[in-house]
Amino acid sequence: MLTLSRPAGRRRPRRAVAVLAALATTAGVFAAVQTSAPAAARPGDVVVAEDFSSGTLPAGWRAIDGEWTVRDGRLYGTATSGTKKITFGRHLTDFRFSATVRFESVAEATRWTALGLDVPADGSTPWWIATMRSGTTAANGLEFAQLTTANAWNVTNTGSAGYAAGTGRDMKVAVEVHGNQARWFLDGRQLLRTSSLTRSTDGGQALVVNGGSVSFDDVRVTELPPNGYLRPAGAPLTVVAHRGASAAAPENTLVAQEIARRAGADFVENDVQPSRDGVPFVLHDGTVDRTTDGTGAIRSLTADQLKALDAGSWFAPQYAGARLPTLAEQLTDLRARGGNLLLEIKGAHTRDEVARIVEVIRAERMTGRVFVQSFEVDALRYTRELAPELPLGLLRGSLDADPVAVSRDLGLTAYNPTGAALLARPAVVADLHAAGVAVLAWTVDSPAQWQQLERIGTDGIITNRPAELAGWSAAGQLGAAAPTVSIAAPADGAKLDRAQRPVLTVPATDADTVTVTLDGQAVPAGQPLDLTRLAPGKHQLRAEVTGPKGTATAEAAFTVLVTPAGLGHLVLTSGAQDQALTVLTNHLVKGRYAELARYADQQAGKLLPAGVARVIAADARTLAER
Repeated sequence: MLTLSRPAGRRRPRRAVAVLAALATTAGVFAAVQTSAPAAARPGDVVVAEDFSSGTLPAGWRAIDGEWTVRDGRLYGTATSGTKKITFGRHLTDFRFSATVRFESVAEATRWTALGLDVPADGSTPWWIATMRSGTTAANGLEFAQLTTANAWNVTNTGSAGYAAGTGRDMKVAVEVHGNQARWFLDGRQLLRTSSLTRSTDGGQALVVNGGSVSFDDVRVTELPPNGYLRPAGAPLTVVAHRGASAAAPENTLVAQEIARRAGADFVENDVQPSRDGVPFVLHDGTVDRTTDGTGAIRSLTADQLKALDAGSWFAPQYAGARLPTLAEQLTDLRARGGNLLLEIKGAHTRDEVARIVEVIRAERMTGRVFVQSFEVDALRYTRELAPELPLGLLRGSLDADPVAVSRDLGLTAYNPTGAALLARPAVVADLHAAGVAVLAWTVDSPAQWQQLERIGTDGIITNRPAELAGWSAAGQLGAAAPTVSIAAPADGAKLDRAQRPVLTVPATDADTVTVTLDGQAVPAGQPLDLTRLAPGKHQLRAEVTGPKGTATAEAAFTVLVTPAGLGHLVLTSGAQDQALTVLTNHLVKGRYAELARYADQQAGKLLPAGVARVIAADARTLAER
């Protein structure tokens, strides 16, 4: 075994390190641990880079247990029973850990290997790992887990891959860690995410094997910049639930927060304002009128008065009795049940009011899982002064002339404009990223805009539809496919009379644009087709879509039939004056189609609009000839 030498000196924690101070759960209890970074490491530094070409264990690598050998340019770890590990590297707060991993043999598909994310050099507990089973398609094929001091596993997150690692297959794995947050990548695509790591002050990296033999190559550890809100390549958009799952439950309530959590939202976005007696409450509007059964400005009502209000009945009867949560109650729920908070300081706040918000966040031990944003520059400056460990985001309805300069002046972690403003100047995203500033767009509920924002590099989206965005974003990581399109209605070969109004339905996938024509003329999809002006006979529909992977087309034909019911619909909707309508209806009821045609011709442009008169006359003649 080889001993690992540790750096003798360490610098003080940077402000950004404190921003990502670890908060995680063990048996449902979260603990904050401030971490520090070694003076030798800086963002971009490669701390470990091993291809095992030397034929021996690298200096500083410490085989704790199990059999670890180097041969044929790979490191082999064997655990015939139990869990075996080798430690190396150094303590880092923000880093990427990658390797090429191959299962050589396993006792069964449930056996696993892992990247150790925070493991003491001597292998003592507790430690955190990112695991991969050889049966990666299982529901727990990938995991984030902690081995506690009681030698028990605390599995915080599980996921699966679309294919099995099996044996004999090289798998490119990587984990990006930012304090208590981590992302699990397999073959370049993010499959799992956590915000539940509990960080130590000196744990380094490790490779772990359980119940098999695994080989490793190209092991690399690189320090990252501290802003963990920047979306790495292969990662989906960060999903932020606007006021909780506000499309499905009463906004800014704990039930909306719970639905957002179950929907897979990475963050819940809520607003905070003080009551008359200074208690921070979660509420968007300046008054309680819209979302409760009460009236009045929130700042004119005491905490007891606010807690007595019904904040759910306005949305739906099943939510009757839902209450306005205090900020402390919301944070307690997030700490106990999981989740992160994007907290908007709503409206102008004094320094003392901001201090009360900070006091609550700290009292609830949630500084590592709260991100503060506001339209109010003063509120952000107060927050930065009072709590430099909290990340800050500036909300904007339109873009500043120089968003980068504004971000630097305010010490922003993220710049958060509307989706429309961002799409009007998409180059701003790259400029902000170059300055180390993330970009969150608000409030976007359209899949078409989600796609546009994702393509320009936006890091996250605030939405009223978190479940849909989470599903869309996860599915999008499979890579854009060739677009598809079909014409579902009217169906190909359909025979329709003029009384029918089929809705033009054109399903499409992986498409940015959809164009539909009827007999060569553009028509809007999703709208009823007006058959009263079409000539009898066959008509041609054509749909064309374009997407990242090309174009696709579909065609369908339908036939407009001349029927008595259709003629009756034409007459009744013709706009004829009462006198003409009486005559036309009388001829129609008695089946006098030839007379009806002659009368329509005579009254065209007089008692009957000319255009519809021609169609009525033509259909009546067709029926008269049968």
